[in-house]
Amino acid sequence: MVVRSKRLKAAYQSFDKMIPQNVAEAIRLIIGNKKTKFDETIEISMNLGVDPRHADQMVRGVVALPNGTGKSVRVAVFTKEDKADEAKAAGADLVGAEDLAEEIQNGKIDFDRCIATPDMMAVVGKLGKVLGPKGLMPNPKLGTVTPNIADAIKAAKGGEIEFRVEKAGIVQAGIGKSSFAQEALVENVNAFVNAILKAKPNGVKGTYVERVTLSSTMGPSVKLDVATLTN
Repeated sequence: MVVRSKRLKAAYQSFDKMIPQNVAEAIRLIIGNKKTKFDETIEISMNLGVDPRHADQMVRGVVALPNGTGKSVRVAVFTKEDKADEAKAAGADLVGAEDLAEEIQNGKIDFDRCIATPDMMAVVGKLGKVLGPKGLMPNPKLGTVTPNIADAIKAAKGGEIEFRVEKAGIVQAGIGKSSFAQEALVENVNAFVNAILKAKPNGVKGTYVERVTLSSTMGPSVKLDVATLTN
């Protein structure tokens, strides 16, 4: 912990953390201060002027990052018969019906995204208390309840991510790896921000995007200039 504190202190001394940066400069500062040997995740955190306790202020959706996340995504699919064969052919990591539901009920959740065909929702619906809190519950509005299994699996593994605002009004996500080219990270950040802007609820009053920061797994947090993001 002491080593990390010294590293972060040195990183913060390389720039004024109170001055908001544009996306490209923020990424340059983060990558330039990387001291670890592993491929760190670049994360975005957005403080929104919403109260998600009110239904008309919920911010939720999906966005396809143009350059992917750099993360290997495990996909579970609830389906059966011919659709099960289609899911396996499309690269699903787990495919099942009642048997898969039983595994999940027993605490085995070895996947990052969950997709279901519409006919399986009677089975999946019983898992709401297990999958819901983890943000894994299939939802037709997010494209994870669909008869187009192959397309959904391809999207999940190709860089599509789900987002959902937390109780404190914060939405966050990993938008790439430190090994990505700067231009690729900039494109991913812009795609994510644009998705959040498009998801602005009708019930929002006042400032919608209040604060945005970028950071790496072990590195400094850099404040972004909100004005350059929302214009």
